[in-house]
This record gives sequence, C-alpha cells and structure tokens, in this order.
Amino acid sequence: MKNSILLFFVLIIFGCTSPKKEKVDLIVHNAIVYTVDSSFTTAESFAIKDGKIIAVGKNDSILAKYEGEKLDAQGKAVFPGLIDAHCHFYSYGLGLKKIDLVGTKSFDEVIQRVIEFSKTNHPDWIQGRGWDQNNWAVKEFPDRKKLDSLFPNTPVFLTRIDGHAALVNGEALRRAGITGYKEIDGGAVEIRDEYRESIFIPIEGLSGMLIDNAVDLVAKIIPTASKPEARAALLAAQKNCFAVGLTTVDDAGLEKQIVDLMDEMQKNSELKMRVYAMLTDNKENLDYYLQHGIYKTDRLNVRSFKFYADGALGSRGACLLQDYSDKKGWKGFLLSNMDTLMSKSGDIFLHEFQMNTHCIGDSAVRLILLLYNSIFNHDDTIRQIDSRWRIEHFQITTKSDIEELKNGWIIPSVQPTHATSDMYWAKDRLGAERIKYAYAYKDLLKAAGMVALGTDFPVENINPMYTFYAAVARKDLKGFPKDGFQMENALTREETLKGMTIWAAYANFEEKEKGSIEKGKFADFVILDKDIMKINIDEVPNVKVVSTFVNGEKVYSSK
Repeated sequence: MKNSILLFFVLIIFGCTSPKKEKVDLIVHNAIVYTVDSSFTTAESFAIKDGKIIAVGKNDSILAKYEGEKLDAQGKAVFPGLIDAHCHFYSYGLGLKKIDLVGTKSFDEVIQRVIEFSKTNHPDWIQGRGWDQNNWAVKEFPDRKKLDSLFPNTPVFLTRIDGHAALVNGEALRRAGITGYKEIDGGAVEIRDEYRESIFIPIEGLSGMLIDNAVDLVAKIIPTASKPEARAALLAAQKNCFAVGLTTVDDAGLEKQIVDLMDEMQKNSELKMRVYAMLTDNKENLDYYLQHGIYKTDRLNVRSFKFYADGALGSRGACLLQDYSDKKGWKGFLLSNMDTLMSKSGDIFLHEFQMNTHCIGDSAVRLILLLYNSIFNHDDTIRQIDSRWRIEHFQITTKSDIEELKNGWIIPSVQPTHATSDMYWAKDRLGAERIKYAYAYKDLLKAAGMVALGTDFPVENINPMYTFYAAVARKDLKGFPKDGFQMENALTREETLKGMTIWAAYANFEEKEKGSIEKGKFADFVILDKDIMKINIDEVPNVKVVSTFVNGEKVYSSK
C-alpha cells in the first residue's frame, strides 16, 4: 500500500514538471521568416546559440523547447543577411572623405563642389568621385582649364562615376611626369581638338581626361592611406553597410595589406562585417597567395582574383564586337593582354582560386568565355571541378554567348541598378538591336540557373533595396519608365532575394554557412519595417532596416 502511494506521488511530480528547456543566446519569434531554403519556406521563429542558428520553426515549438533572451519581431519580415556580390567596400570607405560629385548636373556644378571643399580642406591632393557627363546638358568629357586656373599648384584628381575615367589638372599631369601625349595600351589620354592633327602634342594639348589604364598614370603616384586612415575607412563603410542590411560584402579588387588589416580588425572584433575578398591581379598578390593558398576564417574568405577585360560603357571603354552607334570607327578596347590573362588564369586554376573577370562589352564577354572554356573544356576530369568562375557585370552580350552559360559552371554576377542608371543613354551607345541583349538578367538566369546580385558601390548607391527594386520593377527611383525598362529581363521577387542571399553565397563557395536561415548556418539576418515580398513594388525603395544581426549579435538598430 505504501509503495502504491509513493508511486502515485512520483507520477504526479513528474507529470507536473515540464521538460527542461535548452538554453540558447537568442530566440527570434513572432516573425515572418523568409528562410530562403531549398523550398523557399517561411517560418515564425528561430533559436540562436554560439553565433549559429540551431532550430527554425513555429513560435510554439521553438518557445517550448528553448529558453534565452527573446526578440519579439512584432510580425515583421525577417530575411537572411543580405550579401552584396560585387562592390568596393574599402574604396567606398575611403571615398567618404573625398568630394562627392554624384548627381552633379553640369561641369560647373562639379567645379563649385570642388571650390566649396577646398575652402575648409587643404589636402596635398584634391580628390573627388562620381561625376557623369551623361547627366549633363552638354554630354561631353570636361577639360582641365578651370581646374588649372583655380588650383595651379595643387594636384586635382576627379574620378568619373564608374571609376574608369578621371579628370586631372596640369599639376597632377606634371607630378606624374606626363609632359605630352603618350600611347597607352588599354587606355587613352584625351587630346584637345586643336591639337589632334599635330605631330608632337605637348602638355598644353592634353585635356586632362584619362580613360581606363591611363588613369593609373596619375593614380599610382597619389599617396596611399595610412593604416589609421585605412582603419577609419573600413569602420565607416561597415557602419553604413550594416544600416542597409548588408552582412557580407564581396570586395572587388584588394591589395594584400588591406586584406591583412581586415583580418586583424576582424580578429580583434573591430570589423564584424564578413568579407569575400577578390584580390587585385598584381604581382605581389599573385606571388604571395599562389604560394600560400586560399585563406579562410569565419569572417574573411580570400580565394578569388579580380581581373579586367575591358572598361565601362559610359566612358566608351567597353570593348564591343561592332562600332559604337554614337562613335563610328570606335569599338573600345581591352584592358588586359589576352596572352597574359591566359597565363594567369592557368596559374589560378592550378592553385584552386576563383577567377572573376570584369566584362562590360560583348567582345570582352566573348573573349573571356573562350578563355574560361579553353581551360574547363580540356577534359572530363577538369569539367568535374567545382570552379564557379564568375563574369562580373556581363552587361552586353549576344544570344549565342548567353547559351554558353548552360554548361553550369560559369556564374554571372550582375548589378541591377546599372540597368536603371544606364537606360537613358545606353541605346545611343549600342543601337536598337544590341540593347536587347544588354542588362539581360532573366536571360542570364535561365541559362546559368542563378545570378549573383550586387551594386558595384560606390559606382551605384549602397542600398540593397534599390537593387531589389531595379531587378523586379526595372525602374529608377522616380518610377521611370512607367512600365519598366526591357521588362522581359526583370526578375521575380523570389529570384531577386535568392540573388542577394543564397545564390550570392554560392558564388562565394559559402552556401553551407550563410545565405539562408537554416540550422547550422551563421545567425546573420535582417529585420525590415515592411515585407518586400508582399508590398507594392514601388514602395520597396523606401523600406528601412529595423535591425541587422551578424553571428546573432545586433550590429545595427534603427532605434
């Protein structure tokens, strides 16, 4: 009898005791969670421990199983941390200290901004970036005369929006040792009209416009940032990126010393941004990394090299198969020698690095496709290697070259806001037929099976909401054109979100650790004030980030 009573009380005690909950660091609940998993499912809640997601599911099931700090999302949409698959993170940070020339409507306005800057700043070099002659009433490259009169003894270096052209003054030319016209492979030193027929062209005959490889003649003598300046630039860039929901950036074109600084700052928890580094293809980088191999931490991935095939369409440096429609006899030029590219690509392949090549014009695209195929179509064994080589921009192409992507191992990395920035004048450059195969993101997606999406900031705005809007609506921020630009190449919202998360992660060999909200992946996520998958598409550019998290840590809050 006593044993029966004892057993009765034991059963009551155990029956009234809830199962012990597992302790976690954070529980996000009461949310619309776009997991971006293979089925594109939505959830309500997820639990985080030690910087990683350990469970995803319904509110009741997650709250019943786990205990820890709780974040009530109040019904808001939660997305995987956004990835910018092609940008210039470090350069953007440096540029925040330079003269902002974006949006200038005339060269006079450029001059005015330079004057205003010089009133309160007295640097050794006056530097600015962002002008675009296509936005001016007179759509021609400027001349250095005004700069020479205003700043006869201080060098001035003003970069075009795309970074592929620059206006410099006479003092900058003299300091670079440019005393007259010189031929440049893959570049051009512009000549004033009155000197074009001259046999010898002195410095007076130079307009100050440098295009593509000619820009380096002056850029290479500008003093580089000190370590404290570089650190400040990275932190400033990080702050702005977190504020717009970016948790990983693919920085296209880095030097070893900056990669080392990023690594140092990440290890001491100063820099929390995750970085996929595309190395500049210079001798120092090639010698070091091809000897030491891929370098990977949780926040830094150094496994790719950035190459340039050609220049930009806006400055007519893009290499085309046929003449520019608005400049007969001119097809642009290649920035790199193809024999050199062939040699370097072989070395990169043998050391298992990824090759990411800037291609704007259809001629550049075709040549790089031929180059890539010459390596990977060599035999069946090589074709099985998971290379994921990328073509950056893939801006102007042909139907037949798009078909080349069906082999499945070349990834197109594109920037949707390029389409909505260039649409006003791109047809002038290309004509009515070629424009049909420009900014052809849907066609690229159908052939390749995915597209990695980015901004190319600071060439374009840093905000990924503008990327989303441009990809889906194909409109500028004023809602132009009403029915969208070449809407046959618009992406769906789901495709666009994938391009900014899981497909971008795949392009970085990181799909197993980020790009979706799934068990075992880094707890990188962003909470938005509106659901971009459901609201009217024209509202998307105004959507704001409520919070950004990296490794389960809140790195930005709008409050």
